[in-house]
Amino acid sequence: MAELSSKTGSLEAQGAPLYYEVAGQGHPLLLLHAGIADSSMWDEQFPVFAQQYRTIRYDLRGYGRSRFPSRQFADYEDPVALFQFLGIQQAHVIGISFGGKIALDFALAHPEMVTALVLVAPGVGGMQPSERLLRFGEEEDEFLSRGDLEGATELNLRMWVDGPRRSPDQVNPQVRQRVHDMQYHAFTIPAPSSVEEIALQPPAISRLAEIRVPTLIIVGDHDLPEMIERSAELAAAIPGAQHVVIPGVAHMVSMEQPEQFNRLVLEFLHDK
Repeated sequence: MAELSSKTGSLEAQGAPLYYEVAGQGHPLLLLHAGIADSSMWDEQFPVFAQQYRTIRYDLRGYGRSRFPSRQFADYEDPVALFQFLGIQQAHVIGISFGGKIALDFALAHPEMVTALVLVAPGVGGMQPSERLLRFGEEEDEFLSRGDLEGATELNLRMWVDGPRRSPDQVNPQVRQRVHDMQYHAFTIPAPSSVEEIALQPPAISRLAEIRVPTLIIVGDHDLPEMIERSAELAAAIPGAQHVVIPGVAHMVSMEQPEQFNRLVLEFLHDK
């Protein structure tokens, strides 16, 4: 593979800096990372996709090198600002977990800017969390209220990297360490007391039939049962959506099985 030449930068959007990286030529492709990571989780995808596409990744608010504004903001509007800054009109959009939620919201709010969607174990705006996820949120809050960032990080690793069917020693230790470092760092980024996230209205859960672009939904069979079920429900609700379950991986599909993930995505996007 030829050496990748990429450009990094930061733009002011919605009142705070947004860090981004772009490389490659061709039809634009946007990568939206998970809520336990930052844009470096795409290290196995970014140079591969940049061989065929103008590939963009950025750190979501409160992750990596991006910061929260001290006012209202909408996650699904950041791609708009980034596209305008880079002179992009349309792109394929790939999002995982929380990034999948943003991808879905972006596609609904700005359908003219999205040419294809890949949603990996995505969150969905307006969907009620399971009892397991509610308990997880309470446990995480308890760790953070005590200032135990390490405990909160490990809790996230057990839930999202290991999944309910595996112990930590059954997971690639490098993947686990990389997610640890990204999540721990995110916990150190302050959120101003005046920050407020604006949710898409009406929420995505009631608007899935509006998605009219080619859509691929991917989930690992070691993910939470409710995530596997949600992915199947999305595939049934989004017109023409394709659905793939990858064996032997949990929530972080693209990090655990990068070659298989890359092949699936590139095959899906071919000629779109």
